[in-house]
Amino acid sequence: MARRKSSGDGETYKTALRELQVELVKVQRAVIGNGDKVLVIFEGRDAAGKDGTIKRIVEHLSPRETRVVALPKPSDRERSSWYFQRYVPELPARQEIVLFNRSWYNRAGVERVMDFCSGPEYEEFMRTVVPFEHMLADSGIRLLKYYLDISRGEQRRRLEKRREDPLKQWKVSSLDNKALKFWKQYSAARDEMFRRTHNPVTPWYVVRADNKYQTRLNVIRHLLQQLASPGVDPRHTRPDPSVLFEFSVDAFGQGLIAP
Repeated sequence: MARRKSSGDGETYKTALRELQVELVKVQRAVIGNGDKVLVIFEGRDAAGKDGTIKRIVEHLSPRETRVVALPKPSDRERSSWYFQRYVPELPARQEIVLFNRSWYNRAGVERVMDFCSGPEYEEFMRTVVPFEHMLADSGIRLLKYYLDISRGEQRRRLEKRREDPLKQWKVSSLDNKALKFWKQYSAARDEMFRRTHNPVTPWYVVRADNKYQTRLNVIRHLLQQLASPGVDPRHTRPDPSVLFEFSVDAFGQGLIAP
């Protein structure tokens, strides 16, 4: 996995982040001017760095045209509705950038591992999610899917640090211990999700996320690359392929995805 940040990286990181955030503002200006609809999905294990990455992306964007969506567990009514129904109202309108901190892929991950859905419900999701995403793409939504992938040791370290930090108590969950206990089951669910839902129209991008600094910088670089806009400095649109890459089954054999 990618190297963790060291104390000497701090100032270099801050400088690079600011430069990239300036370019993100340019991209948003183009999204607003063109009436684009952008949806960015972040998935990954507990403590993979989704919150921190999203925070740095939206930090200097216009709050009027930017939304972060992190839905709570479904209500009884939502559980009895079409699975995608609770997500549809959150989709971007024209001029909007919407970021999902976890998404409908909950069904392929935590719901699958923790038996929060039945076998038939899981299979229905896996059968229909790609056509659903293609429908969104056909409607003009630009959909980007990122999976933040961390090693088992790094997850353990972050979860322990989270429990010790009084400012992060809101992140502590009863599922934290199960995240480690069911590590292999989560890996199997992730791998099946990649194999069955990766496709040319709405591909998965894997981020090797043990290094939080490199995770944030490379995700932003990739966003700038994918949402190419006039005036964006091309020097800032080149993510490191050893950190962020489009999913391929070859990545398993090459050791690029945590076992």
